[in-house]
Amino acid sequence: MPFAFVAEADRFRSNVTPPPRPRATPSQIAGRTLIGLTIIAGFIGSLMFGMPALDSQSHPTQQIQQPEASDGR
Repeated sequence: MPFAFVAEADRFRSNVTPPPRPRATPSQIAGRTLIGLTIIAGFIGSLMFGMPALDSQSHPTQQIQQPEASDGR
């Protein structure tokens, strides 16, 4: 059968290992760390500013007083 190699393709393993990934430089590590800290600080800041605005107990709703319509006198 000419296509017998297709069935064997699932079992094929290469004996060639890929080259190792290059190590990150200290500046790349520092940059990734700063980006991560900036994102985390943004989340914390949004929670700090957002939670008081969402708290319904500290801001009781006030009814807006409408001026009374004059009766023309």
